[in-house]
Amino acid sequence: MIKFTKMQGLGNDYVYIDAIHQNIEKESSLAQFVSNRNFGIGSDGLILICKSERADFKMKMFNADGSEAEMCGNGIRCVGKFVYDKGLTNKTEVTIETLAGVKTLQLYVENGKVKTVKVDMGEPILTPKEIPVISAEEPVKNLTLQAKDKEFKFTCVSMGNPHAITIVKDTKAFEVDTYGKLLEVDKVFPNKTNVEFIEIVDKNHIKMRVWERGAGETLACGTGACASVVACCLNGLTQNNVQVELLGGILEIEWNKEDNHVYMTGPAVTVFEGELLEMVKTN
Repeated sequence: MIKFTKMQGLGNDYVYIDAIHQNIEKESSLAQFVSNRNFGIGSDGLILICKSERADFKMKMFNADGSEAEMCGNGIRCVGKFVYDKGLTNKTEVTIETLAGVKTLQLYVENGKVKTVKVDMGEPILTPKEIPVISAEEPVKNLTLQAKDKEFKFTCVSMGNPHAITIVKDTKAFEVDTYGKLLEVDKVFPNKTNVEFIEIVDKNHIKMRVWERGAGETLACGTGACASVVACCLNGLTQNNVQVELLGGILEIEWNKEDNHVYMTGPAVTVFEGELLEMVKTN
């Protein structure tokens, strides 16, 4: 029996498990099972809260397809809420180890529970080899790719995981599923990529839809929102403090030019809790 908590940040939902006090095996298979919306719990993936020698806690994240991912902005906010609300810490500033480095979270508490979280997402990575993307340009702002009948121009940024950002006229009408799945696996992305489709509303407001690597289109992506604001700033399309409107809600993103760090502020919500008795094979 495994105790779990279903949580979401702007509709980007994960199953969270305390792996400090519970022994978790076959993490990849478990992620695939719990993520299944017909036979499992239903989520965009699995996040384990573990012990860390470098930070207060360690976050291990798996996509719905079982692949391990470096980081998730919406996911890490919920990690902050999880460790505080469950009494694993009484601090309102916590550090979380991820595959994208150690992140610092500021927890905003109301009535004894975390309501919103501000995350120091660190410095954006613009070097092609480190993103990674195959390009001689640095920063990568004019990467032209073809997918079916359309040509796209991408700006590429890593926030610990790879992102390719392109501008479209109308995010609501855009066929994210059709083009996202093709662009994710383009040969110029050695580790595949997350794909952000952006509509510029004004200098402080953008709309975004995202095709997440290993998960498909999701309602929100925190690292994607951060990468998109960086991309917009690099191209002179927005200011450095931007409201990012996603299908699941709004994130406040700031690229602080003094320390070169990107800060993300948004909600974290507990949906329900339960116990997993066994994994059921579906094929």
